[in-house]
Amino acid sequence: MRSSPGTHLWLAVIAVTSLVLALSPDGFETYLLHRNSSNLYQLARHPVRALLASAFWIQDPAALVFYALLFELFHAPVERWLGTPKWLFTVATAHIAATLVSQQVVLYAITHHDVPRSMAHVVDIGVSYGLAASAGILTYRIARPWRWLYLAAALAFFLVPLLTDRTFTDLGHALSLAIGLACYPLTRRPAHGKPFATERPPGAH
Repeated sequence: MRSSPGTHLWLAVIAVTSLVLALSPDGFETYLLHRNSSNLYQLARHPVRALLASAFWIQDPAALVFYALLFELFHAPVERWLGTPKWLFTVATAHIAATLVSQQVVLYAITHHDVPRSMAHVVDIGVSYGLAASAGILTYRIARPWRWLYLAAALAFFLVPLLTDRTFTDLGHALSLAIGLACYPLTRRPAHGKPFATERPPGAH
């Protein structure tokens, strides 16, 4: 935890907000989700709050353990490898850019009557854009040839839903993965650490 404080602080806040949702009475839970969403309605009125708050909530509190596992698999290794500032820059850039672009697509679809106007009020919260960005930049932490297998799996995981379901969330995930991959320059001088597959056990030659 000391080597990845940002990851675990973020996870701790999500644990608190998940507890708040779990203990909220009927109706208030829905209010909280909508108020902290980064949908068109909230972005137009409270853009900074919407972008910031939406990164600290998950829609299903029961999924907290699953998200904690994902944080340990993706965020924590990247933060330990690159350092907190570079990790935070990567995930924040992805979260903000993917949210704004995907919601712009929603606005375009509403304007052209492809989706109902109620989409402006859709619940749009969560940590998945940041996770996709960490998954992307983590590619460069893995030594060849395993790097290419990992990259192929990541591309399939995020691009297949985009091509089949074509939701604004799928677009946001694909954009976040691309942003993570585009942050390669941040990996040129990592704070510490070597590629996973090249690390040697103590005493190895």
